[in-house]
Amino acid sequence: MPEPEDLMWRIAGGSGDGIDSTSQNFAKALLRSGLNVFTHRHYPSRIRGGHTYVEVRAGNGPVESRGDGYNFLLTLGDSFARNPGEDAYYGNEEAKPLTENLDELNEGGVIVYDEGLLDEEDVAEINLQERAEENGWHVYPVDLRGIAREHGRDVMRNTAGVGFTAALLDIDPAYFEEIISNGMSGEMKEANLKVLEDAYELGQEVEQTHGWSAPEGEGHDEEQVLLSGSDAISYGAIDEGCRFIAGYPMTPWTDVFTIMSQNLPKFGGISEQVEDEIAAAALAIGASHAGVKAMSGSSGGGFALMSEPLGLAEMTETPLVLVEAMRAGPSTGMPTKPEQGDLEHILYTSQGDSTRVVFSPANIRECYTQTRKAFELAYEYQIPAIVAYDQKLQGELRNVPESFFDEEPNTDPGSVLTEEEIAEAAHHASGKFKRFLHSPEDGSNVSPRSVPGQAGGRFLATGNEHNEVGHISEDPENRVIQMNRRMGKLDDIREELDAAEQSHQTYHGPEDADYGIVTWGSQQDTVFEAVNELNEMGHSVKAVGVSDLMPFPETEMTEFLDSVEHAVVVEMNASGQLRGHIQKELGKYGDKLSSLLKYNGNPFEPRDIVEGFETSNEGGELPHQRMTYVPAAGD
Repeated sequence: MPEPEDLMWRIAGGSGDGIDSTSQNFAKALLRSGLNVFTHRHYPSRIRGGHTYVEVRAGNGPVESRGDGYNFLLTLGDSFARNPGEDAYYGNEEAKPLTENLDELNEGGVIVYDEGLLDEEDVAEINLQERAEENGWHVYPVDLRGIAREHGRDVMRNTAGVGFTAALLDIDPAYFEEIISNGMSGEMKEANLKVLEDAYELGQEVEQTHGWSAPEGEGHDEEQVLLSGSDAISYGAIDEGCRFIAGYPMTPWTDVFTIMSQNLPKFGGISEQVEDEIAAAALAIGASHAGVKAMSGSSGGGFALMSEPLGLAEMTETPLVLVEAMRAGPSTGMPTKPEQGDLEHILYTSQGDSTRVVFSPANIRECYTQTRKAFELAYEYQIPAIVAYDQKLQGELRNVPESFFDEEPNTDPGSVLTEEEIAEAAHHASGKFKRFLHSPEDGSNVSPRSVPGQAGGRFLATGNEHNEVGHISEDPENRVIQMNRRMGKLDDIREELDAAEQSHQTYHGPEDADYGIVTWGSQQDTVFEAVNELNEMGHSVKAVGVSDLMPFPETEMTEFLDSVEHAVVVEMNASGQLRGHIQKELGKYGDKLSSLLKYNGNPFEPRDIVEGFETSNEGGELPHQRMTYVPAAGD
């Protein structure tokens, strides 16, 4: 087998076996060796036990998706398996980290398994030797537990696996030694260093049949950091002046809530874990009403509980940023698997017409910049803003230059009047401030805002329709004026976004391409890698990643769709929600848009999109059930 251009290494085991932390350390080591890295997590909704894996892709070029399959499997078995017997309802869970990962292992790949847990009978059940011969796999059984027990505890088998991997792939063990030395101390550090050394030496001594190694790192021009989408959203919020967060834990939203809670006190901020998501959103609205930049968030079912507070924020024109971290639904669904099935829920949940901003960033850079923009718009236009992402982007790690985050913080409260300005502003004869003024002097749809405690800024805030000072009003004329003013903010925001130097929509491929691919959120960079491959194959394809979901970028999307003969909309849901949203907003293109959908709990790989595009171009059906192709209307 020729040496792979990128290393795609997968470590598999059981939840609670340290798979995630081990993969992070492996990724850090490769980053320090001068490579670019990308990780992908797959884990069950169980605290201990259940098949879990993490992929680490590393190379010298841009590494921005999980790639097609993988080429190195380190499997530790599931030491917390409930049912190690083959007759158990869920099968032999102890062996699943090996048996469940073979279908995606590329031809010529490497398998290292822990024969300290998986015996010959486990391996014989899956005909590993026969399958290895058919696929050219190189199998290395190693007693990783035995090595770990020589110096400490079973849990150190992870370190043994990394040491053996380093030897097989010719990776300098010094990078791993440095991480262990910096992250541990005392006997634990010394024991892990010894386990690493013994496993590395054993890997050097075995007969190596695979004939390839990890790419040699070419280095980085500047200091790099390894972050997730959750990190970037949190840092964007803090840099944009957020000083209050309220929430209730729910996978995968919990990451943002945890990171914010850990960091806000350093900046004089406050975090509150409350009894449920209704209380969380309501508390954030209260903090914002009082003049603090605030946020909350949840996932799926938790966000559903925020429906009523979200409507309250829209009616009272209280600025607020919410994070919606999507997972597979409906109901509890698959809590730890990615899906993009909440788009319509995010756009329209709550009673009445929606007046909100919705962004869907696609990578770490966009998570940071668009979260900052969400706060800026929310507090300038007095409107809720939602940052929507999913379990894939929540947990995957990528390296980005540290300098990317060297941006000036912004604690400006937005469109809040000073007391001097309030004194000059319009008041009712009763003395109440005209907070919801119908026709602000500057001609915009944003009415003047005061916060509690400001002299002369007293007004009423109610979820009922209201007049200029906040008193309940059911007058038809007032209703139309107030509703039009609130809805008009979306037109103003769209105008601002269209005039910006940098669009939130991301384009890739030749401008004059004949065909298009449209996607959103976490699938964007995978689509872009597929576009590169399609053009190399002789197709003429370009793509756009849509981030502005409300207000919708009508001009940009019309220009893109008018420029191609046909476009495939790639998304992780069963109902083609972005495709439907595009057709609703633009009122056409039903005969030009088809869908490539995936909703089995796994994100797209580049080869999925290549295959789906060719199906859309040539007609026919996909030969498997991993994805669904839905043709354009009338086809």
